[in-house]
Order: sequence, then C-alpha cells, then structure tokens
Amino acid sequence: MNSSVRQMLQAVRDGIMPVDEAVYKLKAAPFEDIGYAKVDLHRSLRQGVAEVIYGAGKTPEQIIGIVAALKKNNPSAILITRLSPESAAVVEKAYPLEYHQQARIGIIGAMPEPDGMGKVVVATGGTSDIPVAEEAALTAQVLGNEVTRLYDVGVAGLHRTLAHLDEIMTASVIIAIAGMEGALASVIGGLADCPVIAVPTSVGYGASLGGLSALLSMLNSCASGVAVVNIDNGFGAGYMASLINHMRAKGE
Repeated sequence: MNSSVRQMLQAVRDGIMPVDEAVYKLKAAPFEDIGYAKVDLHRSLRQGVAEVIYGAGKTPEQIIGIVAALKKNNPSAILITRLSPESAAVVEKAYPLEYHQQARIGIIGAMPEPDGMGKVVVATGGTSDIPVAEEAALTAQVLGNEVTRLYDVGVAGLHRTLAHLDEIMTASVIIAIAGMEGALASVIGGLADCPVIAVPTSVGYGASLGGLSALLSMLNSCASGVAVVNIDNGFGAGYMASLINHMRAKGE
C-alpha cells in the first residue's frame, strides 16, 4: 500500500481526518476524462506513484491540460518524459517547470526527500550514454531515491569501474547503461550483491544496430541478477529501480 494512503488511514486512526472525508477521497473518480486523455487519478493508489506524462507526440496544450488534472489530485512532483525544448518553453508559461534538456525531462513541483531503503547507483559506459542515464537518474530522484552517478566508467578502461567499488558494493540497486557491446552490465553484475538493471543505448557504430547488439549482449549476460529494459529506456530503469529501493514486506 502506498505512503499517501497509509498517511490518510493513520490520520483517521489518530482523529485528524474525519472518516467521511477519507471515504470520499477513496471513492473519488478513478480517472478524469478531458477529451483527448483519460487521466489516471488512482495510479498512486494502485502503484504508489502518480501517472507520469509521456511528452513525445503530445502538443504542449495537451500536456498542460493533463498537468492541470493531475495537480488537482496529486500534491507530489509531476514528471514529464521525452519533453522537447519547444514544448517545454510553452509548458513553463503555464506552470513553473524545471527542465533538463539533456534528459528531455520536465519536473513540476518540488523534488521529494529520499525515502528509499538505500542508494540507487546510475553508471554509464561512456559520456555518450549520459542523456539516457540522466533520464534514469532524474526519474529515480523524482520518485524519492538517493542517486549516485558514475559516468564514463566503461570496460574499455576497466580501472575506471574498479575505482568505484565502494559505491557499487554499497548500492541497493544499480542501473548500468551502455551502448556498443553493452559489457558494462555484466561487469557490474559480477561485482554487486544487489539487483542490476541493464539499459542498452543506441550509441555505437554500424554493427551496434541502433542498440540491438547491446540489448542482445545484456540479455545474454552470464552475471546473475541482471535484468534488462528496452533500448534507451532510462525512464523504465529509473522507475524499476525505485520500486526495488522501496520494497517492503506485504502487510507491514
């Protein structure tokens, strides 16, 4: 059960919130139909995280409308992924927007304090992988995680990876991001005692096939504990890392 519902139930238990008010909040419409989108208002109730806006393919006006629906029901920060600079310039006229152009991430609202069990480490094979890494890192931060960035620590210079053994061995979950042949995930997977989320990127020369070579290499990793998300899917990796870092036993 997510933290907002727990807080509400605790408020009822402590006499701070009337029962009828809590019932109303739970019975409120699960989505709001704004014509071009049905905004999921119960996403945080089901999954612990409010709906994230995928910016690509949406007009700035559509994004603004979805933000308006979310803000009425969601006090936490709103995350917009794959947001172009042009759309960001329009959105920030309607709402205060923290825009990260390299990651194509927009954030409306304040970053939460980290409340995960430990640290999320985001590592890249090279500098060219940083845009995907920033998408992962910022997603994890918006979802309440402490993030450590280890950039340009690829296996072409293995000593760079080994120089960060403390960060790798004390992480709760690691996101390993690499293009080319994608070997970084296997190396880190062989060093860490925590889950490793591998992200293949579309960085590389012709035979990398737009990230397909890295994807297949990561899927064939001989290191145990390595899972793989789609090519360039930094958001998916950051979201999964947050779920892992916030795991708790059912019934607690």
